Amino acid sequence: MYQDASIAAALTALETDYWYDVDHNWGRSAHELYAADGAFVIGDKRMSGRDEIRGFYSWREGRGDRTARHVISNLRVRCGDATRATLECIMSLYAADGAPVLESRPAIMIADIVSECVLEDGVWRYSSHELRPLFMGGEAPTLPQDREYLE
Repeated sequence: MYQDASIAAALTALETDYWYDVDHNWGRSAHELYAADGAFVIGDKRMSGRDEIRGFYSWREGRGDRTARHVISNLRVRCGDATRATLECIMSLYAADGAPVLESRPAIMIADIVSECVLEDGVWRYSSHELRPLFMGGEAPTLPQDREYLE
């Protein structure tokens, strides 16, 4: 394993861009940040491939107004080689149904994120992007039941 500052910067940008799109654009472009067979995992919910991930964010948007901020911190990168790396960070999620301005409350979820990333055609993408919830409370996170987002 080796360290590479340019890979660390690229993966930090990937994670930041991902959550910016989710918070400000309903995640409409989020699926593009995954490898074709990439997986997005939240606890025991797994979405595999760009179509399922796009379907999840489309379902989420279709639920109506939701205000969210996914705040990431403590980013760490471990490089396997020049084309594979792991990004780990902590995410604090502040979210509630409705349009701003909403009442300020504590984070509804704090999770570890472990992202396996791969360099494809000069672009870093997620092969696996996993949220591992540690603390949850208050407003429920936006998660479908079963495969509801595919209907």
